[in-house]
Amino acid sequence: MADVTRPETQTGSPVDDIALDEVVAFTSELIRIDTTNRGGGDCRERPAAEYVAERLAGAGLEPVLLERTPGRTNVVARIEGTDPSADALLVHGHLDVVPAEPADWTVHPFSGEVRDGVVWGRGAVDMKNMDAMVLAVVRAWKRAGIRPRRDIVIAYTADEEASAEDGSGFLADQHPELFEGCTEGISESGAFTFHAGPGMSLYPIAAGERGTAWLKLTAHGRAGHGSKVNRANAVTRLAAAIGRIGAHEWPVRLTRTVRAALSELAALYGIAVDVDAPDFDVDALMAKLGRAAALVEPVVRNSANPTMLDAGYKVNVIPGHATAFVDGRMLPGGEEEFRETLDRLTGPDVDWEFHHREVALEAPVDSPTFAKLRAAIERFDPAGHVVPFCMSGGTDAKQFSRLGITGYGFSPLKLPEEYDYAAMFHGVDERVPVDALHFGVRVLDHYLKSA
Repeated sequence: MADVTRPETQTGSPVDDIALDEVVAFTSELIRIDTTNRGGGDCRERPAAEYVAERLAGAGLEPVLLERTPGRTNVVARIEGTDPSADALLVHGHLDVVPAEPADWTVHPFSGEVRDGVVWGRGAVDMKNMDAMVLAVVRAWKRAGIRPRRDIVIAYTADEEASAEDGSGFLADQHPELFEGCTEGISESGAFTFHAGPGMSLYPIAAGERGTAWLKLTAHGRAGHGSKVNRANAVTRLAAAIGRIGAHEWPVRLTRTVRAALSELAALYGIAVDVDAPDFDVDALMAKLGRAAALVEPVVRNSANPTMLDAGYKVNVIPGHATAFVDGRMLPGGEEEFRETLDRLTGPDVDWEFHHREVALEAPVDSPTFAKLRAAIERFDPAGHVVPFCMSGGTDAKQFSRLGITGYGFSPLKLPEEYDYAAMFHGVDERVPVDALHFGVRVLDHYLKSA
């Protein structure tokens, strides 16, 4: 491992040199365990689940391994707090990763190589880094004899990168007793440094997610010879519907979380604006926010992006049906509009159905929990500005919401200005700086002790 300069350990913190070394080692070693999720059940998380379970056991916990399908393993453990009357907190992370093509990468995506103070590999950001941070924190607590105020339930899940049926969905539906008392949870996609411009470091904490609406479209027509006139061509009908969906301009719909994000961002930029005014123009405001507009642009509207097409079996044969898939996302409260719009855009000759559907989420940004999340970031980066935001995609928080658990995106990382965090998600050359992992362990430790 390359030498990394590290600041002095925070006075009174259990985050020692061992913890700082472990978070790097755990991230690297988890990356080397290939848990690629190709969809359709093609994944095996068990080796990674056994890895984290062994290290949780080394922290004095009693992890439980659970499977809906052989090899698709989840791990759950509980840390008992000092206040039995307090609500419990869920801390969860997934063990699977999306596919990576080695030929496209600078280093092998499953090498876990640590080079020049950076950990490389698939999962370095999404989200084996956070998985490793949690392990490092609870093991540091064990060495220091620390217990949190409230119970903390730790869950490592399978299948987040597909349907979650073998992961958080299975846990929520079949093992709700393991999450008894949990009212809130934290997980991925928040509290990372977003460089909005010179001297403007933002830390967006997720307090909402758009709903998942993966759609299957089916066009029916009259099969026939490719040389003949055919007014009921299923391919033509499907193509027309896909064209309408792709070109549709969805109307602006501002949720509570997005309104809060816009208000705080405008204030940071010194822009006087009333997001509740009838004539408020969100696009005009985003034009003034520079890079920061990227935090809100995907979540001010519903969306539907065609992604897959399947039709025909021979060039001179007009098929009787054609199918397509669309990645749709729905804002909280936006499902009725989404359904009505898809009915209109697909038209009478194309049927559509939900291929996979999950709820949209919102969490309060004026809650004591959000205030503590904000304070933990500001303690270790006083110059940073915490802002709420809504995720354009989704996480396991959707499934855990079935148990009444309110979810926040909080996997803290302090990142250098040249680092493109968003590009790392499902991208080539995914990597995370060692210093960012050290920051994350310190912040996570501080928050979890104060939660």
